[in-house]
Amino acid sequence: MEFLSQLHPRLVHFPIAFFILYFFFELSGVIFKKEFLLNSALLILIAGVLTALLAVLSGNQAHVAAKLLLTNKRELSSMIELHEDYATVTIFYFSALLFLRLYFSFKKKLNGNLRYLFILLGLIGCYLIYITGIYGGDLVFKYGIGTQFFGK
Repeated sequence: MEFLSQLHPRLVHFPIAFFILYFFFELSGVIFKKEFLLNSALLILIAGVLTALLAVLSGNQAHVAAKLLLTNKRELSSMIELHEDYATVTIFYFSALLFLRLYFSFKKKLNGNLRYLFILLGLIGCYLIYITGIYGGDLVFKYGIGTQFFGK
């Protein structure tokens, strides 16, 4: 499973891109009143949730691998926990958003003010991605986690 932990820095960028694209497609679909943009937003959201599952799985393995090297580094360990907590909240948030979006799409009730609500929910999700990325970026750039310099 160490192989999976090494993939985390590469995999994590896919859900980030998909979730941000989701927001922009949702926004564009409402602004330009184009159904194909709204349908594309749903497909992108599905891809985001699926790739986020892979990113979280690989991140959990990376955390297990890092714990072996973090026996005396309490501050670093707590930062990893914060990153993990925000990542977990983010994936649950976007998964719930996906289920809501699917429900309203299948019931043909995704119209009017409800579309604006999904734009707002997408924007909130982008903020969660930002916060998760702040902690993840600090782990990489300040502490070298996930790089060849970590543990030396």
